Amino acid sequence: MESQSYQNHRKYYPPHHFIYLPLLILLEAFGIWKIFNDKPNKLIWILFSVVIFLLFYLAIMIRQHYALGLQNRLVRLEFKQRYFEIFGQRSDEVESKLGFDQIAALRFSYDEEFKELLYKALHEKISGNEIKKSIKNWRADHHRI
Repeated sequence: MESQSYQNHRKYYPPHHFIYLPLLILLEAFGIWKIFNDKPNKLIWILFSVVIFLLFYLAIMIRQHYALGLQNRLVRLEFKQRYFEIFGQRSDEVESKLGFDQIAALRFSYDEEFKELLYKALHEKISGNEIKKSIKNWRADHHRI
């Protein structure tokens, strides 16, 4: 498996991202084009376009909603566990001062950098993206969905 870094840490599901969604986009574009070019059947093409749009919207929202909600909970639990392992105390107070983007970004750092980046996140308010860019030794996550 390729070594993970900031440049390649995003994950795609090819059937969804590169087949189903592009197909829906093409069908939507075709339906809109037909609305203006098939006047006798304009109402049918409007209905077709609305249905395709709803399928597209639902495909994105349902998949994202459940997967991201669960993944976000796991990331927070992982942060709590890691914080406890490193510092020997609960993370509730620290966690409440961090945004989710910061918590998620910290998981890509090893323990030594974690401490330093956590300090910067708390005191310098650096964003999750800035945390990711600051990581020198990337800790890969090959289990993301």
